[in-house]
Amino acid sequence: MHTWFDDLGAAGRRTFWACFGGYALDALDVQIYTLVIPTLMQLWGLTKGEAGVLATVTLLLSAFGGWGAGLMADRIGRVRTLQITVVWFAVFTFLSGLTQNYQELLVTRGLQGLGFGGEWAAGSVLIGEAVAGRHRGKAVGLVQSAWAVGWGAAVVLSTLALSLLPREYGWRVLFMVGLLPGFAVFVVRRFVPEPTVYRSMDRPASWLAIFGPRLRSITLRGSLIAIGAQGGYYAIVTWLPTLLSTERHLSIKSTGGYLAVVIIGSFCGYLCSAWLNDALGRRRTLVIFAIGALALVLAYTRLSLSNALALPLGFPLGFFASGIFSGMGAIYTELFPTAVRGSGQGFCYNSGRGVAAVFPAVIGGAAAHAPLGETIGLFAGGAYGLVILSALLLPETRDRGLT
Repeated sequence: MHTWFDDLGAAGRRTFWACFGGYALDALDVQIYTLVIPTLMQLWGLTKGEAGVLATVTLLLSAFGGWGAGLMADRIGRVRTLQITVVWFAVFTFLSGLTQNYQELLVTRGLQGLGFGGEWAAGSVLIGEAVAGRHRGKAVGLVQSAWAVGWGAAVVLSTLALSLLPREYGWRVLFMVGLLPGFAVFVVRRFVPEPTVYRSMDRPASWLAIFGPRLRSITLRGSLIAIGAQGGYYAIVTWLPTLLSTERHLSIKSTGGYLAVVIIGSFCGYLCSAWLNDALGRRRTLVIFAIGALALVLAYTRLSLSNALALPLGFPLGFFASGIFSGMGAIYTELFPTAVRGSGQGFCYNSGRGVAAVFPAVIGGAAAHAPLGETIGLFAGGAYGLVILSALLLPETRDRGLT
């Protein structure tokens, strides 16, 4: 049966798998940290505030890395930028496993963030330009689903490492595994071409064009969506393992089971949203998933749920919180012209990440004075409300051609 995937052609299919694999490995490296937070808090005596700062520094620098990678993608190419960012985050994830104290880990995690943010910016614009408009939502959304694959791999590896190895070494092994994505660069360099629409461009425009009269309103509204979606998401994923282990008193293996349900829900949410973005449109799909995420995060963190009920509720939580992201890459690709597509996409998504980066640290500090679950619910709920508002302010871009 002929499908949209067949329509990509050989080069398009290689591009899809390169972007999918790169993003999955990106997620693996990033999510490892959230899973070793409880162990580091025990071994190094970290407070929740210090653990939150570690997460925030990574996200904050990833915002600069993503914007910088977007600028590079417009000037040296999407593929070359993707290669650079993958090697960068892989090396600094590995070095995190060699750190001896909080200060050293703060430096390596921060530098890892530069590559982590850059990989999304380069990969998202690459796959967005390689696919026809009628299939862009599905293709970009499926690439986004790779995050759940990488997250799942991180949970499996962390469960094994922290259960089978002495805890003094298990977390180090996890970080060192993060070097593996660097080898994917050789495949990307050999088999993935630059998109035709990029090769046909005369020259990139000034990065300041996204703040000019024609585009600045789009840039602002696109950034607000990213602030809300990422603020809610990072509030949940950064602190959910800690919430499960400290307030619900689950073991490492039990926590892994809970997270598995959330991750399966996330993967299904990415897939469903990918198809809905082409069927219903970008804006309507965003609103639907933001409303669902808002309701679920409040229920999951504010209600007195038994562990037996919280387990199945993790599926829709992951479904809606992650499904929001499926259409964002397609929206940004369609909102900006080719000459500044990398710059615009990199700035919007990563300015949102930069603002959202303060959420883990603020939640960690606030949790010293209020229950962690209630604090997560307050910040994440407000973030998803912002997604709903900002999505209604953007134009519908489904089926829009690239210029």
